[in-house]
Amino acid sequence: MLRLISWNINGIRSPQQGALCQEARSSAMTTKRILDELDADIVCFQETKVTRDVLTEPLAIVEGYNSYFSFSRSRSGYSGVATFCKNSAAPVAAEEGLSGLFATQNGNVGCYGNMDEFTPEELRALDSEGRALLTKHKICTLEGKEKTLTLINVYCPHADPGKPERLTFKLRFYRLLQIRAEALLAAGSHVIILGDLNTAHRPIDHCDAANLECFEEDPGRKWMDGLLSNPEGQAGSQVGPPFIDSFRYFQPKQERAFTCWSVVSGARHLNYGTRIDYVLGDRTLVMDTFQTSFLLPKVMGSDHCPVGAALNVSSVPAKQCPPLCTRFLPEFAGTQLKILHFLVPLEQESVLEQSVMQPSNQIQVQKRPKKAPVCSTKPWPDQASSRRKQKDLMSYFQPSSSHPQTSDLNLPHLSVMAPHVTPETSEEEVMAQVVEEQAKAKDEKEVRTLFWKTVLGGPSPVPLCGGHKEPCVMRTVKKSGPNLGRHFYMCARPQGPPSDPSSRCNFFLWRKPS
Repeated sequence: MLRLISWNINGIRSPQQGALCQEARSSAMTTKRILDELDADIVCFQETKVTRDVLTEPLAIVEGYNSYFSFSRSRSGYSGVATFCKNSAAPVAAEEGLSGLFATQNGNVGCYGNMDEFTPEELRALDSEGRALLTKHKICTLEGKEKTLTLINVYCPHADPGKPERLTFKLRFYRLLQIRAEALLAAGSHVIILGDLNTAHRPIDHCDAANLECFEEDPGRKWMDGLLSNPEGQAGSQVGPPFIDSFRYFQPKQERAFTCWSVVSGARHLNYGTRIDYVLGDRTLVMDTFQTSFLLPKVMGSDHCPVGAALNVSSVPAKQCPPLCTRFLPEFAGTQLKILHFLVPLEQESVLEQSVMQPSNQIQVQKRPKKAPVCSTKPWPDQASSRRKQKDLMSYFQPSSSHPQTSDLNLPHLSVMAPHVTPETSEEEVMAQVVEEQAKAKDEKEVRTLFWKTVLGGPSPVPLCGGHKEPCVMRTVKKSGPNLGRHFYMCARPQGPPSDPSSRCNFFLWRKPS
């Protein structure tokens, strides 16, 4: 059986990865533990957010796996995909990008199709964000037949409503992806497209489809209509779109099967999200070899959950990994040593240490350096004089001419005055004076406290939401526009279905400027 996993990890170096391994904090241990926890032959990550200049060896080279990265060439800490294959599923070829512009001379996947509708500049722009990675594998069916399987690991662009050019970019990326996938199919290879497609295909795949106007007229959904066969209709025929949404093939009517949730609104708590992560396979492959397709919503660490599939085939590993493998990058090549290289016999330890310290072959005895003289703690002459001139703290606070002084506010010092005692004063009179002075001091302290509370004030009380009468949470507008940076209050509960009383109400209130 061949097990595949796809996961938008939202940053491969993110501390949130510790959710899978609380005791492991190093990048090497975390990546290794994530791969072991997912327990798949091939793991495809999206949104790695690493560029080649910050890729470290522990992230790139994991014991038992061979890895392949595609980096964003336009922005740092943005986009990026990576594919980790167990050594038992090593690919015969690997390639970065869909257009072929970044393909190497040896070890590329090939089969590009007709891309005449794209200019070279457009192709380079579409592949420069590190959104696609192809690996070509040899598989063996239960009948013993060897076939070719090409995996396309993709992180499709998001269409920002405030940036119309990104919608055009997204649709052109979709078009390029389809041309490449169909060209591979035409060349005789089975094809699987897996990753974050950034589009919820059907209303059943979106938590709020009923409130979205022209849901099915969305250009991204129309493109998916032309790519995917209907699991309940055309899946068994030999005509129609060439690919099948494998999850809907096995669970055509399962509701609330989401893969992405808003972190800000806490929507995952009430499973109020969208399904935008897919494992798509060509019709013949899905119907003949797919055993199951699944989601893993309980796996935390990202705003997405992993998705995957299991195939009734076995992998035939390549004898040597293709040149794109990260272990062959110049910065990592030749640096992998076995652990035995770091273990030195005890009797040789001192010899090795001395040989490193001495430039010649002769080992000399190093003399212990003399003790450094102890510095005197006696102050300098001018320090003693400066201490005598030092002022107390209150001398740095001078009354402002534009503000009334404390005495004008009838706020005398809070010291208890000594009682007026004469030889004729009785003990009872002395005690009475002390009690009177203490009462005055207490009253003055209350007046002073009230005064400073009036002057300094404090934060305004947090309003209560209208639906639950609970304290709200304050948010900040981050979208560009006239309200950028403004603060507002909203219900603190997680986002959920409107029919669920435990979900967030529609309370909204702008915060008054201070």
